Formats: sequence, C-alpha cells, structure tokens
Amino acid sequence: MIRAVFFSVCLIAAAANAAFAQAPPTTEWQSLSPEQQHLLQSYQDKWNTLPADRQQALAKGSQRWLSMTPEQRSSAQQRFGQWRSMPPEQRQELRSRWQQFKSLPPEQQQRVRQSFQRFRQMPPEQRSELRKQWRQMSPEQRRSVIQPPPPPRAPPPRSH
Repeated sequence: MIRAVFFSVCLIAAAANAAFAQAPPTTEWQSLSPEQQHLLQSYQDKWNTLPADRQQALAKGSQRWLSMTPEQRSSAQQRFGQWRSMPPEQRQELRSRWQQFKSLPPEQQQRVRQSFQRFRQMPPEQRSELRKQWRQMSPEQRRSVIQPPPPPRAPPPRSH
C-alpha cells in the first residue's frame, strides 16, 4: 500500500517536473541506493525505457520519501489520497495553478507562501470568513488583491 501510494506520488511529481525539465542525463539503475531500488522495484524492468526526466524525478522522489519521518509519510499519503479522489477537471485546474505559481518571480512566490502560511495559522472561523469574502469579490477585486498595485511613478523632471 505504502509503495503503491509512493509510486503514484512520484508519477505526479514526474509529470509536474517534466514540464520544467531540460533534457537531463539519464539516471542509471545501479546509481540508486538499495533503499531507492527497493521502493522503485516495480520500475526496474522498464527503467532504461523511461525518459531521463522521469528517471530523475522518480530518483529524487524516492530519496525525498526515504528522508521523511513516519508522520511526514502519513501526511503525504493523506494528501495523495485527496488528489486521487479529485475529479480530473479539478486535478487539471490545480496543475494549471501550480504552473502559474512556478512562473512567478521568486519574490512573488515567497509572498504567496508567506500569505498561505498566515492563512493556515488563522482560526477556522476567520479562514471561513475570508473565503466567504473572496467568493463575493468581482474578478477585478480579486486581481487587485492578488497583484499588488505597480509602484508609483517618479514625477517627471522639472525644466527651468
């Protein structure tokens, strides 16, 4: 069960990473640790036929999995269960949002992460109220909240 969930998580990560990868070198099966080989054993027979970016994503994902605590693994399994229960349209929407996020400049990504952390730390009632307010906003109002206004322009130089 754990192995099946892990493989599915790796496949999703590989698909997300494939969009951003640039012809990485292949990862040799023998270069994987014994623990990684054990986790990825269902891929062993077809490993050499996998695209290089998928090999790297699976290798990286297996290493990440092995470095997780039992609590982190449990949380990852729970999130993956939620992902699998989503309709395909909702998954595609989340993939699209992820790509939008990844295309943001690093500073803006950091602002989004910080805002998300502040949101998660709010009491449930306050989060619920914010969600309600968000749903009631027009698209323009939402854009103005998401995208900060441009910096003020410097006044034109005065001519004497």
